[in-house]
Amino acid sequence: MKIYQSSTDYSYSFPTVSLAYFLRYPNPYSKHVLSTDTISQFVDPTTQRLHTLRLHLKRSKVPAGILKFLPSGMSGPGGASESYVLEKSVVDAKEGWMETESRNMEWTGILSVVEKTVFWDKSLSEIDSVMGTSSQTTVTFVSKLGQTLLKRRKIAHAPEESPEQQAEVDEEQPKQGFFASWSTAGIQRTIEIIGVKRSKTALINSAEGMKIVLERMRNGGIKGVLEGMRHDRMEMMAMHGLSYDGSSTWQQVWNHGAQRNHDDHDDHDD
Repeated sequence: MKIYQSSTDYSYSFPTVSLAYFLRYPNPYSKHVLSTDTISQFVDPTTQRLHTLRLHLKRSKVPAGILKFLPSGMSGPGGASESYVLEKSVVDAKEGWMETESRNMEWTGILSVVEKTVFWDKSLSEIDSVMGTSSQTTVTFVSKLGQTLLKRRKIAHAPEESPEQQAEVDEEQPKQGFFASWSTAGIQRTIEIIGVKRSKTALINSAEGMKIVLERMRNGGIKGVLEGMRHDRMEMMAMHGLSYDGSSTWQQVWNHGAQRNHDDHDDHDD
């Protein structure tokens, strides 16, 4: 397991930053985010806190260091892939804080990534007591590559072994088990380190994207943010070979994927 932490300060009030968080996609630094769907959103009547659950569809290139461990066909040409990220958030406007958690929904056995961020109003802090918003992000990386396969092998061979054979295996287990676990752990550490390196860049881009949204909000209000989002969405869809005809991004992605599968099927028929 690897852990990476990062902090960012924004020279904007907490209400502005928390609103920008929900309007951050798309922006010039997030053109890999194809769509965002709100699954649920409600205000707890007791705490008056806003709870939101969203699903993001992202397209990215699998790092070469991880790609070599994947079975063929799990990614597209050049390691391109699309994956879902589940995002949960809680906002307490009265106390001036927001907590978010994002985690990948696919390939969790290869690398599970959980990103947790806390935003707080600096003006309400006894330490800071100045205008602005601070955030602290903690990303946890856990790779379980190889563990599932080893467990399946043990289960598959266990019924076939006699007590005498099992005793022999138990005697050899310290030697073989040590080298097997060392090899598996080494691969897992390598994948986790690659994840940390990518997250360092991703968090920098995420903060820069937020700053652009905040700047648009200051200059043009919500209208300025929406106009910027429309412009960024058109550029993003053009970059991914999608056309902008007024339909939702999700529908465009779905239709594009369906057409690609249809074309692949026709090629096989030929």
